[in-house]
Amino acid sequence: MNADNRRGILAMSLAMSLFIANDALVKQVSASLPGPQLIFIRGLMATTLVLIMAQAMGHLKNWRMMLSGKLWLRGAVDAMASLTYLTAVFHLPLGNATAINLASPLFITLFAIFFFKERVTFQRGALILLGFAGVLMVVQPSADGFNVYAWICVLATLFHATRDTLTRAIGLHIPALLITLSTAVSVAVAAGSITLTQSWVPVTSNALALLFCASLFLSVAYYFLIVAMRAGEMSLVAPFRYSGLLFALLIGYVVWDEVPNLVAWLGIGLLVISGLLILRAERQ
Repeated sequence: MNADNRRGILAMSLAMSLFIANDALVKQVSASLPGPQLIFIRGLMATTLVLIMAQAMGHLKNWRMMLSGKLWLRGAVDAMASLTYLTAVFHLPLGNATAINLASPLFITLFAIFFFKERVTFQRGALILLGFAGVLMVVQPSADGFNVYAWICVLATLFHATRDTLTRAIGLHIPALLITLSTAVSVAVAAGSITLTQSWVPVTSNALALLFCASLFLSVAYYFLIVAMRAGEMSLVAPFRYSGLLFALLIGYVVWDEVPNLVAWLGIGLLVISGLLILRAERQ
């Protein structure tokens, strides 16, 4: 396996673990704050953190790169993905929303074939489908939980896949941290515009502390996700998005004492097997 593919797989796995940690903290805060307000506060914190990191690394002197339309197009798509997915989660069983959202590697693979002319072998395609079958076995979505919001969640999944495809289209001369900054700003502005139509709820110090930790995880996750989608083959790196489900199960067990049932354990086995076989095929 070449170095770019290794870096992409590692970055994707790290990004997903951090996204899940962010989700766990946000889930705690969502009991006391409305979604848009929560995302806005977290977005402001994330933007501040990324600005500090960019200044420390000397990237802000290249601020003119931030004028690239591709950065803000990607940021706008990311903001739409975040808000549509949040809307769907509020009205769908979490298992259904998770299953739909984790279909994004399938869309990314199709985009990689059509837009970047990647050659995806039958074996790799079959293993991606095997991994998605494992996802369905773990989350076990219910038939009665599918409604119009399921289609909104599909739209969010397409936005996520489009965002990651646009990441690949941004020139490598633009640092990943500046792309991260444009994303944080876009999401904060989109959520902030929604809060203008809602009543503002007082924020406790505990909620602020949790949101600060979430913003830290989110900022680093954004960065690693961008690195992942710029390194290696998209159709190879994208399936390791499924690793996020394994991190979610681990956090669910440690924090909420949630134990998977037999079908879920079989699904976990499929996820692990598909990931190992993808790596083995790539080494060969």
